[in-house]
Amino acid sequence: VEDQRARWERKRIRTAKELLETEHKYLEQLDLVLTYFVTILKAKGTLKPVVLETIFGPLESLYSASHVLSLHLEEGNLGPGLENFCQSLDLYGHYAENLEQANKTLKEQVRKNKSFRRFKKLQETRPQFQGRELEDLLPLPLQRLHQYKHFFRDLLENTSPDTAEYQKLAKTVKSVCEVSHWVQDIFDKRENSLQLLRVQKLLKGQKTRVLTPGRWYIREGWLLVVPSKGEELKRRMFFLFSDILIAAKPCHSLHLLNSNKLSCQAVYPLHQCSVDKVFGHTWSQGGLLSLSFPHKTLLLMSSNQQEINDWYRSLTAAVR
Repeated sequence: VEDQRARWERKRIRTAKELLETEHKYLEQLDLVLTYFVTILKAKGTLKPVVLETIFGPLESLYSASHVLSLHLEEGNLGPGLENFCQSLDLYGHYAENLEQANKTLKEQVRKNKSFRRFKKLQETRPQFQGRELEDLLPLPLQRLHQYKHFFRDLLENTSPDTAEYQKLAKTVKSVCEVSHWVQDIFDKRENSLQLLRVQKLLKGQKTRVLTPGRWYIREGWLLVVPSKGEELKRRMFFLFSDILIAAKPCHSLHLLNSNKLSCQAVYPLHQCSVDKVFGHTWSQGGLLSLSFPHKTLLLMSSNQQEINDWYRSLTAAVR
């Protein structure tokens, strides 16, 4: 038992040391942004206050929270440091919510505001930036949040459960995980919106409405449609979403406007669909899927066994 406790303590001391060292580095990087951008831009008035707020969000508050945490860590006061830190964790969620708009506004200002463009370039050439641009530094708080999760978990695992500090660590890990899920959810929704928009732009015309609230993109790929009568196989692009399956074919290569687009052939709602593997249970060449809808049966084929298995899994999950 004594040996185990000694091992825990050694690991704990090592993790706490690494946490403090990386916290100092993180603060240095945030300080670069605050010193060479936020403070000077406020003084010069190069950007309107609302634009400045949009680009940098609650960065100053995040810096203050981390600075206080580092002071507690330096003095070995982990418990009080964590209690104080937990109160500012929501700032990371708000920062994530604002990041897309921040990047958008930053690009806009670089394009339109000549004096800001010159100022930004000048600041980024300073040796302290080591070749990094402002765009590289803005995501730092969210990268740090991910690191916090691992550091605090490691500290928790190497802390004796019968100490007061253990309870505070457990509470901190829970809070950091909750905010991490919140941030991940923001990124997932943003990525999904981009995928929906991309597919919408790929399809000719506006007849097929891909951009629908609550719809999730799952996958896409080329499959062969097996006709019911002895016609030849038709190669189609399929887009699978959480509620529908879209079949499309390429537009004519000589079409003036749509040569690189796809023409929607059919939209299949998944709420009354059943999926079966006709063959493809063994590692033979490829396989065949049967999709049964109320008024139609669709036979899809691929010569790639792995691909047909992946489609089967994705379709059954979407239907379920």
